[in-house]
Amino acid sequence: MNILTIIAVASGGAIGATLRLLINGTVNKHFVHALPLGTLAVNFLGSFIIGMLFAYFHLNTSLSPHLKTFMVTGMLGALTTYSTFAIESFFLLEAGDYTHAFLNMALNVFGTILLAGIGYLLILNLTK
Repeated sequence: MNILTIIAVASGGAIGATLRLLINGTVNKHFVHALPLGTLAVNFLGSFIIGMLFAYFHLNTSLSPHLKTFMVTGMLGALTTYSTFAIESFFLLEAGDYTHAFLNMALNVFGTILLAGIGYLLILNLTK
Protein backbone atom coordinates (compact mmCIF):
# COMPACT_ATOMS: atom_id res chain seq x y z
CA MET A 1 0.00 0.00 0.00
CA ASN A 2 1.30 3.45 -0.84
CA ILE A 3 0.51 7.03 0.11
CA LEU A 4 -1.70 7.57 -2.96
CA THR A 5 -3.93 4.69 -1.90
CA ILE A 6 -4.23 6.13 1.60
CA ILE A 7 -5.05 9.59 0.23
CA ALA A 8 -7.64 8.08 -2.16
CA VAL A 9 -9.41 6.24 0.68
CA ALA A 10 -9.24 9.17 3.08
CA SER A 11 -10.54 11.74 0.61
CA GLY A 12 -13.26 9.43 -0.68
CA GLY A 13 -14.20 8.64 2.91
CA ALA A 14 -14.60 12.33 3.72
CA ILE A 15 -17.01 12.75 0.82
CA GLY A 16 -18.93 9.55 1.59
CA ALA A 17 -19.27 10.34 5.29
CA THR A 18 -20.55 13.83 4.49
CA LEU A 19 -23.05 12.43 2.00
CA ARG A 20 -24.17 9.88 4.57
CA LEU A 21 -24.77 12.60 7.16
CA LEU A 22 -26.74 14.76 4.71
CA ILE A 23 -28.82 11.96 3.17
CA ASN A 24 -29.53 10.22 6.48
CA GLY A 25 -30.54 13.46 8.17
CA THR A 26 -32.73 14.61 5.28
CA VAL A 27 -34.54 11.30 4.93
CA ASN A 28 -35.13 10.92 8.66
CA LYS A 29 -36.40 14.52 8.88
CA HIS A 30 -38.89 14.16 6.04
CA PHE A 31 -39.93 10.50 6.49
CA VAL A 32 -40.44 9.86 10.18
CA HIS A 33 -41.10 6.15 10.66
CA ALA A 34 -40.39 3.32 13.10
CA LEU A 35 -37.91 1.96 10.57
CA PRO A 36 -34.55 3.74 10.30
CA LEU A 37 -35.25 4.92 6.74
CA GLY A 38 -32.17 7.15 6.52
CA THR A 39 -29.89 4.16 6.98
CA LEU A 40 -31.94 2.18 4.50
CA ALA A 41 -31.70 5.04 1.98
CA VAL A 42 -27.90 5.28 2.12
CA ASN A 43 -27.54 1.50 1.98
CA PHE A 44 -29.85 1.32 -1.05
CA LEU A 45 -28.08 4.21 -2.77
CA GLY A 46 -24.61 2.84 -2.02
CA SER A 47 -25.57 -0.61 -3.28
CA PHE A 48 -27.00 0.81 -6.49
CA ILE A 49 -23.90 2.94 -7.07
CA ILE A 50 -21.48 0.09 -6.37
CA GLY A 51 -23.31 -2.05 -8.91
CA MET A 52 -22.97 0.70 -11.51
CA LEU A 53 -19.31 1.30 -10.66
CA PHE A 54 -18.34 -2.35 -10.93
CA ALA A 55 -20.03 -2.58 -14.32
CA TYR A 56 -18.19 0.58 -15.40
CA PHE A 57 -14.90 -0.87 -14.12
CA HIS A 58 -15.64 -4.09 -16.01
CA LEU A 59 -16.05 -2.10 -19.22
CA ASN A 60 -13.15 0.30 -18.58
CA THR A 61 -10.23 -1.82 -17.42
CA SER A 62 -7.68 0.95 -17.85
CA LEU A 63 -9.02 3.07 -14.98
CA SER A 64 -6.59 4.00 -12.25
CA PRO A 65 -6.68 1.68 -9.25
CA HIS A 66 -6.50 4.81 -7.08
CA LEU A 67 -9.69 6.15 -8.65
CA LYS A 68 -11.43 2.82 -8.01
CA THR A 69 -10.20 2.81 -4.40
CA PHE A 70 -11.33 6.41 -3.94
CA MET A 71 -14.86 5.62 -5.12
CA VAL A 72 -15.45 2.15 -3.66
CA THR A 73 -13.39 1.79 -0.47
CA GLY A 74 -13.36 5.49 0.39
CA MET A 75 -16.60 7.07 -0.72
CA LEU A 76 -18.97 4.09 -0.69
CA GLY A 77 -17.31 2.57 2.36
CA ALA A 78 -18.11 5.72 4.32
CA LEU A 79 -21.51 6.26 2.72
CA THR A 80 -23.05 2.88 3.49
CA THR A 81 -23.82 1.98 7.05
CA TYR A 82 -23.73 -1.70 7.86
CA SER A 83 -22.72 -1.15 11.47
CA THR A 84 -25.52 1.37 11.96
CA PHE A 85 -27.97 -1.04 10.34
CA ALA A 86 -26.79 -3.76 12.73
CA ILE A 87 -27.23 -1.73 15.93
CA GLU A 88 -30.56 -0.24 14.82
CA SER A 89 -31.84 -3.75 14.11
CA PHE A 90 -30.59 -4.90 17.51
CA PHE A 91 -32.37 -2.01 19.24
CA LEU A 92 -35.62 -2.83 17.44
CA LEU A 93 -35.29 -6.46 18.56
CA GLU A 94 -34.40 -5.44 22.10
CA ALA A 95 -37.49 -3.21 22.24
CA GLY A 96 -39.63 -6.18 21.16
CA ASP A 97 -40.53 -4.50 17.86
CA TYR A 98 -40.00 -7.71 15.92
CA THR A 99 -42.07 -6.70 12.91
CA HIS A 100 -39.99 -3.59 12.23
CA ALA A 101 -36.75 -5.36 13.16
CA PHE A 102 -37.25 -8.16 10.65
CA LEU A 103 -38.63 -5.79 8.02
CA ASN A 104 -35.55 -3.58 8.48
CA MET A 105 -33.22 -6.58 8.18
CA ALA A 106 -34.99 -7.99 5.12
CA LEU A 107 -35.11 -4.65 3.31
CA ASN A 108 -31.44 -3.89 4.00
CA VAL A 109 -30.17 -7.34 3.05
CA PHE A 110 -32.36 -8.13 0.06
CA GLY A 111 -32.91 -4.56 -1.10
CA THR A 112 -29.20 -3.77 -1.23
CA ILE A 113 -28.40 -6.97 -3.14
CA LEU A 114 -31.21 -6.25 -5.58
CA LEU A 115 -30.09 -2.65 -6.12
CA ALA A 116 -26.43 -3.62 -6.57
CA GLY A 117 -27.51 -6.06 -9.28
CA ILE A 118 -29.81 -3.51 -10.91
CA GLY A 119 -27.05 -0.91 -10.96
CA TYR A 120 -24.60 -3.39 -12.46
CA LEU A 121 -26.99 -4.59 -15.16
CA LEU A 122 -28.15 -1.06 -15.95
CA ILE A 123 -24.65 0.08 -16.85
CA LEU A 124 -23.87 -3.09 -18.81
CA ASN A 125 -27.09 -2.75 -20.81
CA LEU A 126 -26.69 0.98 -21.42
CA THR A 127 -23.26 0.42 -22.94
CA LYS A 128 -24.32 -2.23 -25.42
